[in-house]
Amino acid sequence: MSTPGETGTEAWPLWEVFIRANRGLSHVHAGSLHAPDEAMALRNARDLYTRRHEGVSIWVVPAAAITTSDPDSKGVFFESPAGKNFRHAVYYARAEGVKHL
Repeated sequence: MSTPGETGTEAWPLWEVFIRANRGLSHVHAGSLHAPDEAMALRNARDLYTRRHEGVSIWVVPAAAITTSDPDSKGVFFESPAGKNFRHAVYYARAEGVKHL
Protein backbone atom coordinates (compact mmCIF):
# COMPACT_ATOMS: atom_id res chain seq x y z
CA MET A 1 0.00 0.00 0.00
CA SER A 2 1.32 3.45 -0.88
CA THR A 3 1.55 6.42 1.43
CA PRO A 4 -0.74 9.44 0.85
CA GLY A 5 0.62 11.84 -1.73
CA GLU A 6 2.61 9.24 -3.70
CA THR A 7 -0.14 7.87 -5.95
CA GLY A 8 -3.85 8.28 -6.47
CA THR A 9 -5.94 11.42 -6.31
CA GLU A 10 -3.95 12.88 -3.38
CA ALA A 11 -1.17 13.73 -5.84
CA TRP A 12 -3.51 15.26 -8.44
CA PRO A 13 -3.95 19.04 -8.47
CA LEU A 14 -7.22 20.66 -7.46
CA TRP A 15 -9.30 22.25 -10.25
CA GLU A 16 -12.12 24.78 -9.87
CA VAL A 17 -15.07 24.23 -12.21
CA PHE A 18 -17.21 26.99 -13.74
CA ILE A 19 -20.36 26.19 -15.75
CA ARG A 20 -22.36 28.42 -18.09
CA ALA A 21 -25.96 27.24 -18.10
CA ASN A 22 -27.25 29.02 -21.23
CA ARG A 23 -25.90 31.21 -23.97
CA GLY A 24 -25.36 34.77 -22.82
CA LEU A 25 -25.18 33.94 -19.13
CA SER A 26 -22.05 34.16 -17.01
CA HIS A 27 -20.06 31.15 -15.91
CA VAL A 28 -20.84 30.23 -12.29
CA HIS A 29 -18.60 28.32 -9.89
CA ALA A 30 -20.00 24.78 -9.71
CA GLY A 31 -17.43 23.10 -7.49
CA SER A 32 -13.98 21.56 -7.33
CA LEU A 33 -12.38 18.29 -8.38
CA HIS A 34 -9.00 16.58 -8.53
CA ALA A 35 -7.56 15.53 -11.91
CA PRO A 36 -4.08 14.85 -13.30
CA ASP A 37 -4.37 17.35 -16.20
CA GLU A 38 -6.71 19.88 -17.83
CA ALA A 39 -8.18 17.39 -20.33
CA MET A 40 -9.19 14.96 -17.59
CA ALA A 41 -10.44 17.84 -15.42
CA LEU A 42 -12.69 18.99 -18.27
CA ARG A 43 -14.07 15.48 -18.87
CA ASN A 44 -14.62 14.87 -15.16
CA ALA A 45 -16.31 18.27 -14.78
CA ARG A 46 -18.64 17.45 -17.66
CA ASP A 47 -19.54 14.08 -16.13
CA LEU A 48 -19.91 15.41 -12.60
CA TYR A 49 -21.56 18.81 -13.05
CA THR A 50 -23.57 18.55 -16.32
CA ARG A 51 -25.14 15.10 -16.15
CA ARG A 52 -28.58 16.46 -16.99
CA HIS A 53 -27.41 18.68 -19.88
CA GLU A 54 -27.40 21.79 -17.65
CA GLY A 55 -24.38 23.41 -19.28
CA VAL A 56 -23.31 24.77 -22.63
CA SER A 57 -19.76 25.72 -21.60
CA ILE A 58 -17.29 24.55 -18.94
CA TRP A 59 -14.16 26.23 -17.63
CA VAL A 60 -11.64 24.36 -15.47
CA VAL A 61 -8.96 26.40 -13.71
CA PRO A 62 -6.12 25.14 -11.52
CA ALA A 63 -7.01 26.23 -7.98
CA ALA A 64 -3.38 27.29 -7.48
CA ALA A 65 -3.80 29.86 -10.29
CA ILE A 66 -6.64 31.72 -8.55
CA THR A 67 -5.79 34.76 -6.44
CA THR A 68 -8.42 36.15 -4.07
CA SER A 69 -8.91 39.31 -2.09
CA ASP A 70 -8.95 39.22 1.71
CA PRO A 71 -12.56 39.23 3.01
CA ASP A 72 -11.42 40.90 6.24
CA SER A 73 -10.25 44.02 4.35
CA LYS A 74 -13.24 44.28 2.00
CA GLY A 75 -14.16 47.82 3.11
CA VAL A 76 -10.81 49.32 2.24
CA PHE A 77 -10.25 47.15 -0.82
CA PHE A 78 -13.57 47.99 -2.50
CA GLU A 79 -13.77 51.69 -1.58
CA SER A 80 -13.82 54.05 -4.53
CA PRO A 81 -10.66 56.17 -4.59
CA ALA A 82 -11.14 59.85 -3.69
CA GLY A 83 -11.98 61.93 -6.74
CA LYS A 84 -13.04 58.92 -8.82
CA ASN A 85 -16.80 59.15 -8.25
CA PHE A 86 -17.33 59.55 -11.99
CA ARG A 87 -16.88 55.78 -12.24
CA HIS A 88 -20.30 55.27 -10.71
CA ALA A 89 -23.14 55.21 -13.23
CA VAL A 90 -25.43 57.28 -10.98
CA TYR A 91 -23.89 60.47 -12.44
CA TYR A 92 -24.91 59.71 -16.02
CA ALA A 93 -28.28 60.17 -17.69
CA ARG A 94 -29.78 57.17 -19.45
CA ALA A 95 -30.03 57.67 -23.20
CA GLU A 96 -33.45 57.16 -24.75
CA GLY A 97 -33.81 54.04 -26.86
CA VAL A 98 -30.66 52.36 -25.55
CA LYS A 99 -31.45 48.88 -24.25
CA HIS A 100 -29.66 46.91 -21.54
CA LEU A 101 -28.41 49.86 -19.48
